[in-house]
Amino acid sequence: VMVPALLLCLGFGWAAAPRPTCLSAQFKRPGDYVMGGLFPFGMDTINLTARTEPTLIVCERLFVDGLIWALGMKFAIDEINNSSSLLPGVQLGYDMYDTCFEPAVALQPSLFFLTQNGTTGIGVLCNYSEYQPRVIAVIGPSKPSVCLVTAKLFSSFLIPQVSYAASSEKLSNTGLYPTFYRTMPSDKHLVEAVVLLLKDFEWNWIATIGSDDEYGRGAQELFVSTAGNNSICIAYEGLIPTDFADPKAKTQLEHTITLINETKVNVIVLFAFSQQAQALLEHSIRMGLSEKIWIGTETWVLSEMITSIPNIQSLGTVLGFIMKAGRVPGFQKYVADLFTSVQQDEFCQESRELGRLMDSDVLDTHCKQCDHISLHNISSTLSHLQIQPVYTAVYSVAHALHRALGCTQRACPNPPIRTWQLLHFMNTLPFTVNGQSFRFDESHGINIGYKLISWSWENGTLTYLPVGDYEGSLYINKSQIQFHTADQEEPTSECFRHCEPGQFRQIKGFHLCCYDCTDCPQNTFWSIKDSSTCTPCLEHQWAPVQSTQCYDRSERYLFWNEPLTITLLILMSITISLICLTAVLFFKNLETPLVQASGGNLNLFALLTLVLLCLSSCLYIGKPSNNLCMIQQIVYALCLNGCFSTFFIKSLEISLVTEFPGCAPTFLPWVTQRRAWLLVALCLLTESLFCFCYLHLGPDYLMADHKSLPTEVLLVCNTKSWPAFTLMHGYNGCLAFICLLCTFMVQTSSKKYNIARGITFAILIYFIIWIFFIIFFATLRTVLRSVSQVATILTTSLGILGTYYSPKCYILLFKPDLNTVEYFQNSIREEPEEDPQ
Repeated sequence: VMVPALLLCLGFGWAAAPRPTCLSAQFKRPGDYVMGGLFPFGMDTINLTARTEPTLIVCERLFVDGLIWALGMKFAIDEINNSSSLLPGVQLGYDMYDTCFEPAVALQPSLFFLTQNGTTGIGVLCNYSEYQPRVIAVIGPSKPSVCLVTAKLFSSFLIPQVSYAASSEKLSNTGLYPTFYRTMPSDKHLVEAVVLLLKDFEWNWIATIGSDDEYGRGAQELFVSTAGNNSICIAYEGLIPTDFADPKAKTQLEHTITLINETKVNVIVLFAFSQQAQALLEHSIRMGLSEKIWIGTETWVLSEMITSIPNIQSLGTVLGFIMKAGRVPGFQKYVADLFTSVQQDEFCQESRELGRLMDSDVLDTHCKQCDHISLHNISSTLSHLQIQPVYTAVYSVAHALHRALGCTQRACPNPPIRTWQLLHFMNTLPFTVNGQSFRFDESHGINIGYKLISWSWENGTLTYLPVGDYEGSLYINKSQIQFHTADQEEPTSECFRHCEPGQFRQIKGFHLCCYDCTDCPQNTFWSIKDSSTCTPCLEHQWAPVQSTQCYDRSERYLFWNEPLTITLLILMSITISLICLTAVLFFKNLETPLVQASGGNLNLFALLTLVLLCLSSCLYIGKPSNNLCMIQQIVYALCLNGCFSTFFIKSLEISLVTEFPGCAPTFLPWVTQRRAWLLVALCLLTESLFCFCYLHLGPDYLMADHKSLPTEVLLVCNTKSWPAFTLMHGYNGCLAFICLLCTFMVQTSSKKYNIARGITFAILIYFIIWIFFIIFFATLRTVLRSVSQVATILTTSLGILGTYYSPKCYILLFKPDLNTVEYFQNSIREEPEEDPQ
């Protein structure tokens, strides 16, 4: 919004336009101390690559922003000269030159600033401590690529240089550029603000374009690095050529826009000066690029060069960060008055006379175009261009000079001051401008923050609408932003969605930040937001699919109260009951021929070991321990050995009678009378020795199995020494095999009872059960392992009971007439009857 004073003066400036003015003569004034100024009065230089002689480089077109910045410096110095409190009695002069945005152009006035006053030569000295150049400090330039050249030059002479627009992060290196200062934030702060904006709207699939110069490349490089650290994917990264005279420039721009279209991004971040931004946006509109969200910076979003592009409203939504600088009181009226004065001959004559005192014949300001513009030509830019950074830059030098001179509120001494003496005061002390305090930070910058603005079009008129601000943190008033979408809702621009808790990023395609959200697999958990991996749980923990934490595993073993255990206990009780009933029946008929022929008292001992074997099933139920694991196998082996030892004795008896009848009288007493108990004891003693070896070589131990079950830790007994395990159980297998060899071929008459057949079937059942047990035991990894062991014990007991004892019980109960001496005496072998003739 223009101030009333400026509006009143527009007519005067417009009326004077046809007549040349002396505005170009207003940028030189002598003084006690002179400040140099480097401003881009012009742009579009001739093709520098075509130069064959070091002639003067001239700009072809006026750059209004540079002119207004120069007027801001003039206004600040005139204001200081009229001040009674800052540098009282001291007159500051100024000497401003055009840079044309080119280091080659800026180098000439920079060298001129280094010359001694009244001469055009730079002294070559060993010590420059007492050297007094033409200027006390330099304000400008604006472009980072120009600053990088001049800053090196001025730093070698320790001349303070304060830029008002160069934001390159490279210039923050105070080691390389110790005398460079700036009254604005560096690109680091700008990039942080842009990234926060993208994160706030969850725009993570974007394109970034920069001008192919120091500012564009530097800001883009910094942005790409910061964006990548904040999960923002750069779909396309391009540069805008700066030399539009190059035939390839147009092709490069068209190629850039084509690639942006192909990426299907909805957000474009543009780091470029107004000339390069204008070329890109014009091509975008001409090629019909769909409406996008453009995020820009002060270098182009406020430029009249951009807003005057035909059909610019079709661009989409434009958001821009501009420095949070206040207005400079009285500046617009000052400019309006100046444009009125430069039309007066007397004022112009006086200005030219003062200019001659500044060696203007050696080097001119080179702003001849300034004499042919009116206030109306610059009114639009003047209304919104940030002047405070230039204004603050001048005041920073003035305050440092004030302190270096030792000025009071009334007067200043006039001691000899060298440029390097100002640096101490600029580095350490704050200064005040229009009631606002400023101070250069460690990188010689001033972070004044940013305002977020949005282009708002209404009836063809553009308004810069404030929608947020940034000072370390970002505030956005989203309701004020008018998006280009049909419903004015904020558009999306994402290659991925933020993963839900318990999901990780699975990268897909070419871009590393494009990914699918995949559930964390079982036994892993999601620990960091938007992580690309899931963290495995600890061994004693588990986690379900898509989990955000791990849980402790519960212990799993064969519990007493579970249905399967109860079923086994019932089966065990039935088996023990049947064995006990059989024992009672045998005990009552102990002296009968059947029981005596079957082994007599040895039968009761065998049935007792079967009862103990069944009871050992309880060792496999409940929470196991190392001691239980060790006892399980020993009890099983000894009890089974006790039963098999009785079978072994009976098998030897059968073998002696059938296979070795000649030796029978000698050896039968050892297997049929009380001496048979010595063989039983010998078998048990041998098995005990094998059990001792088992304990010595490595008994079974408790193992926590974390892999077999998904949510529980399986407590199982694990075999430590397979040789010891095999030796202990293999001995019983050998006894069973000997019994089988001694009995399976024995035949008897149909009129006699075949005791060998019962032993044969009992041993066969045992071997069959063990074959299945080994298969199940080797493959099962759950509590069914314990079930298989219990089942083996019970089925073995039932098998022996059913094949060996049940037929005898049947005779005792239902066929007592067969329980005779004749039926059982010599029933082992009988000569076959002769056929009747």
